[in-house]
Amino acid sequence: MGQKKLIRFEAIKHFSNVLEYPQGMKGKWNSFFKNDSPITLELACGKGEYAVELGKMYANRNFIGIDIKGNRIWRGAKTALDEGLANVAFIRSHIDKVTDYFTKDEVSEIWITFPDPQLRGSRAKKRLTHPKFLRLYQQILKENGLVHLKTDSPDLYQFTLTVINLFDLALVENTDQVYAEEVIKPELQIKTHYEKLDIAQSNRIHYLCFKINKELPPEKDAALKQLYSEPGID
Repeated sequence: MGQKKLIRFEAIKHFSNVLEYPQGMKGKWNSFFKNDSPITLELACGKGEYAVELGKMYANRNFIGIDIKGNRIWRGAKTALDEGLANVAFIRSHIDKVTDYFTKDEVSEIWITFPDPQLRGSRAKKRLTHPKFLRLYQQILKENGLVHLKTDSPDLYQFTLTVINLFDLALVENTDQVYAEEVIKPELQIKTHYEKLDIAQSNRIHYLCFKINKELPPEKDAALKQLYSEPGID
């Protein structure tokens, strides 16, 4: 590990707005923030651009970025501290541990911004919009809580649409070309480091907003797997 990364890993241990694998926080986040404002998560937050920028936009809401990469979290956490954003915090942990940190109805919204699309079909279960993860989100989201996906990957976008349709979830908003819309919501104008890199080289940014308003029967996962295991999909 490079010297710069080591310095940042050590630094976040002393940041008041960063918690690493926090224990005993379920149901206590409003005490941490010292208010009863709704909580929004940014999953696989990277440098935390969405958590920070949303924190600036909505002072009456709390935002928590989650990522395992401590050197990336450092950037967003330092910005939040430097700018006095008391409504922005970060958790260093794996996403699949999210139910260890939040209790039922504790989270109002989830943003998933430019995650690794895990393009190989054999890695579909690692996609953050796979039913495996949606079942975790459902355990912590309030009723009618929203999940937002913003991605430059057409494959992840189509995969998520397939999941929404297969499980008959409520699709709230859908655009396969954000910046072609006549009116672009302020939230969608936030650009992350990875959006600027345009790794997919698609020149299109896709956005989905949906609710996990139905049960997610595990037996349907087999049908999803079959769809994404056919020749030409992997």
